[in-house]
Amino acid sequence: MTPDFGPVQRIAVFRALVLGDTLCAVPALRALRRAWPEARISLVGLPVARELAERLDCVDEWLAFPGWPGLPERPVDLAAIPAFLAEMQSRRFDVAVQLHGSGQIVNPLVSLFGARHMAGFHPPDAPPPGPLFCAWPVHGHEVQRLLALCRHLGLATDDGALEFPLRPEDVTALRAAWPAWGDRGPYACVHAGAQLPSRRWPVARFAAVAEALHERRLTVVLTGAPSEQSLVADLSHRLSRRGVPHVDLASRTSLWALGALLRDARVLVCNDTGVSHIAAALRVPSVVVACGSEVARWAPADTRRHRVLAKPAACRPCAHTVCPVGHGCALDLGAHEVVLTLDDLLMHTNDLLEKLPCPAACAS
Repeated sequence: MTPDFGPVQRIAVFRALVLGDTLCAVPALRALRRAWPEARISLVGLPVARELAERLDCVDEWLAFPGWPGLPERPVDLAAIPAFLAEMQSRRFDVAVQLHGSGQIVNPLVSLFGARHMAGFHPPDAPPPGPLFCAWPVHGHEVQRLLALCRHLGLATDDGALEFPLRPEDVTALRAAWPAWGDRGPYACVHAGAQLPSRRWPVARFAAVAEALHERRLTVVLTGAPSEQSLVADLSHRLSRRGVPHVDLASRTSLWALGALLRDARVLVCNDTGVSHIAAALRVPSVVVACGSEVARWAPADTRRHRVLAKPAACRPCAHTVCPVGHGCALDLGAHEVVLTLDDLLMHTNDLLEKLPCPAACAS
């Protein structure tokens, strides 16, 4: 039975995480929109998610979160917290929804928003704060974990598809960054970066895979955020030494131009990071190298189109910025295995390109 919330005109949703995590919350946001189509939905989040929030039909506004003690995603601006809470309370939300996680740290924070009702998750080993809370699922994909709260509230849910809404101007921006894009032929995107060093596969192995993609007559396009420029420059240098032509677009595209680039790519090869979720939203075939992450929680649901490679490690999921125990989850996966997976993926996603032997470099 759906709880009686009374009239709902203003909803606050707390999900102050990075881009990929925010993408995984979109199906739950859609469920809220369907339940209350006339309500104003405000997403409280990090700056990295602002551009996405501004394009989603299920979100009306993005509100900046200044951080909170105990949350690692951004440095805490302690001086800004009183004004932030005063602003939240002044909006007189009818419902505040905690979609951030188990709630151990953030439930007290969201309760300070002063909403008439609060819904969310609670730690599975603790009693629920009220009937609008459900235990945080300790297993399953992130999308389905978040949808568990929607079902607990009696909201209708859908298939959990992600969204990354592109516009014509994104293609215009892409053409400005890569003027030859219109005459490019088939291409593959290689994204060697990730926010944490512990989540990065070795650059030398990305170079070997990029060489194999070139051998398969795909133009190699390197992508990366401005913070990843030096890493991508290293990859570009390695490819130049191997005589592999490539296009370096690292830090030269906006988030949305990157989406336009990915949408028409033959395949993406990347670490388990935000760009893999964009590819899932755009249904672009991908091979994802998962170093340290919890694969069952974050891997794209469409296993036909997206292949995730992860070596077993007792320390998964990793909580370290830099691996302290030799980075076996990354080093145990060779480039040859990734190339074999790429070949199988290309074969089973139609438009099969001619298979050529893996270059000797794949043994690195």
